[in-house]
Amino acid sequence: MREFGLIGQSLGHSFSQTYFTQKFHNLGIEDCRYDLFELPTITQFADLLARLPELAGLNVTIPYKEQIWPFLDDVAPSAARVGAVNVVEFTADGRRIGHNTDYIGFRESVRSFYPTRGEAAGALVLGTGGASKAVEAALRELDIRYWLVSRNPLGRGLTYDDLTPGILAAHPLIINCTPLGTAPNVHECPPIPYAYLTPEHYLFDLIYNPSETEFMQRGREAGAQTKNGFEMLCIQAEEAWKIWNEGN
Repeated sequence: MREFGLIGQSLGHSFSQTYFTQKFHNLGIEDCRYDLFELPTITQFADLLARLPELAGLNVTIPYKEQIWPFLDDVAPSAARVGAVNVVEFTADGRRIGHNTDYIGFRESVRSFYPTRGEAAGALVLGTGGASKAVEAALRELDIRYWLVSRNPLGRGLTYDDLTPGILAAHPLIINCTPLGTAPNVHECPPIPYAYLTPEHYLFDLIYNPSETEFMQRGREAGAQTKNGFEMLCIQAEEAWKIWNEGN
């Protein structure tokens, strides 16, 4: 039995187990299983490895996409480029290699959603964690300039208080990379000035549960285009599956 799974701190919202279990069923694969592994701290990752020596691949989610780095033997160019890991490959010789498929998932999902490129393009990336690093890498590839937005006044970007009507008008694409709005806390949302949104805006939420977050709902009510992270989830999952099966 090949064992796969997802590690994170709180996984009640995740569709990953359902996605891969259905994939195994559809493909008639009977020797694979996918489980959720909630770890209160990343230090318990070593215990998980000792308990499940047959692990064949892992996904990594909040808040361990950066914290898992010391537990890896190497990182692929995708993870090095992003600075965060969301996929762990277990090689035949016992090495653990970190990859990032989040940026591929976001890149491909946003490509058709937000058509503007070059000087006219502009994005606000809400949050500065591992997920936002993947979004940054994708935006650079797509030639979309961006600002990071966080609560930290000493950060390298803007704060939510800095978001004027002019800044929002110059950055039509707004991407939520925070966990705000994830089930069960569905009434939460990033504190952007929603009153400044217009039908010219595009709101992309990396969250996929619920399918329409408070962030997306407020954007839709302002006439903005909205998209959740489900397609991104599917694309990054398929890229992870390719990595886990290379050479098998």
